[in-house]
Amino acid sequence: MPRKGLRPRDRRPAPLPDYKYGSVLVSRFINKINFMGKKLAAQKVLYGAMDIVKEKTQQDPLNFLTGAIENVRPLLEVKARRVGGATYQVPIEVSPARSTTIAMRWLIDAASGKSGKPMAERLADELISAHKKEGTAFKKREDTHKMAEANRAFAHYRW
Repeated sequence: MPRKGLRPRDRRPAPLPDYKYGSVLVSRFINKINFMGKKLAAQKVLYGAMDIVKEKTQQDPLNFLTGAIENVRPLLEVKARRVGGATYQVPIEVSPARSTTIAMRWLIDAASGKSGKPMAERLADELISAHKKEGTAFKKREDTHKMAEANRAFAHYRW
């Protein structure tokens, strides 16, 4: 721990809202997709996915994206703690900012793991399945929760 205490978490300003939807969440998602500095390509992927979602579901794509992220967000995760030579997987609660970031990462990884379609279509499919509480990203969340539940006996090592 630093001698002067912990530094404030929000030293860096939040990203500006995106131009199409006016949402900071969409802007953060674009920054998460951003591959090798090609932000315009990331914008095309996300906006294309949101257009596909709007065509397939006839719903507002911004609310749909928020719902999909909300369904994938983990509430608990496990962290390795070393106690007396043994390493325990200790379940801890996840802060809202970190859980949103993790959910976005899982959605992007799940879409990237598929093949055969353009990235916008793969991301749209993953968002739709996450909104229905199914798919790879939602399964990852459930696996994380199961692991945290299984290691609940080591919760007293949390500090």
